[in-house]
Amino acid sequence: MTEHVFFTGSLTAIITPMREDGELDLPALSRFVDFQIANGTSALVPAGTTGESPTLSHDEHAKVVAHTVEAAAGRVRVMAGAGSNSTQEAVGMARHAKSVGADAVLVVAPYYNRPTQEGLYRHYMAVADATDLPLYIYNVPGRSAVEVLPETIGRLSRHPNIVGVKDATANLVRPLQVRRCVEKPFNQLSGEDGTAVAFLAAGGDGCISVTANIAPALCAQVQAAWQNGDVGGAIALQDQLMPLHDAMFCESNPGPVKYAAARLGLCAATIRLPLVPPQPNACAVVDAALRATGLLD
Repeated sequence: MTEHVFFTGSLTAIITPMREDGELDLPALSRFVDFQIANGTSALVPAGTTGESPTLSHDEHAKVVAHTVEAAAGRVRVMAGAGSNSTQEAVGMARHAKSVGADAVLVVAPYYNRPTQEGLYRHYMAVADATDLPLYIYNVPGRSAVEVLPETIGRLSRHPNIVGVKDATANLVRPLQVRRCVEKPFNQLSGEDGTAVAFLAAGGDGCISVTANIAPALCAQVQAAWQNGDVGGAIALQDQLMPLHDAMFCESNPGPVKYAAARLGLCAATIRLPLVPPQPNACAVVDAALRATGLLD
C-alpha cells in the first residue's frame, strides 16, 4: 500500500439523489458533489447507509461510487462504501472501488448474520487482502447488531491496509480504548454528528457526517475551529448545529436528510422502500431545525 494520509475535518456520508421515478439521478449527484466541495467538505463517502446502500443494486452501487470519484475529479478524496454481510460481495465492492480510483474503502460490520469477533476479524482481513486501498472499519452496532470490539480492532490494525475506524457507537471512551489496543497511528473518525466535538476531545481526527449533506459549511467550520485551537468556537458552532443533528434522526436515516435536501433545492426527496418519506410531524421538526440553524427562511 502507498503511504496513507489520514482523513481529517468534515467528511460527508453523501445521500444518493434519485428522481421521482426512483431511478438514480446522476446529474444531481454531480451538482451535489460540487456543492459539498465548494462548502469546505474534506472528503466524500458515497454508497454507505446514508447513501441507501441496502437498496442499491450492485450495478447502481458501482455507478454511484464511480460517478462520485469522477465528479470529485481529485479535488477531495473519496472513501467508498464497500460493506456487505457477505464477505465475497464486500471484496468485490472494494476491488471495484480501487478500479475506479477511490482513495479508501469504508467496510461496515456484517449485519444481520451476527458474526463472532473471530468472524469479524476474518471478514475484514479478507477484504483488506483483496486490495491495497486503505480500509476503514465502520463500527455501527445500532444497525449491524454486532460491535467490533477494541481488541479486535487492535488485531486488525496489524494489517498494513487497515488504517482507521468510523466509530458510530456514541461511546466516547471508545477512542481511548482503541488507541490502547493499536500499535500504530490509527485514523479515528466519528460517525455520530452529535458527539463530533467530544470525539475530537477524546483524540479523534474528524467526523463522517450526515448533517454535512445539508450544512457542509457549518460542519466544516466546527472541525476547522477545533484544528485551529478555537475550542470555544467549535463548541458554539456545535451548539448551533445540535437541533439539526437531532432532526436528522427524528426518523430513520436518510429520510429526514433527503427531505431537508429537497427543502434546500439540492435534489428530490425520493427514498426507496422499505424506508418512506418522513411523516408530517417529522417534516415539521426538520423545517424548524433548518430555520433555527439559519438554512431556511
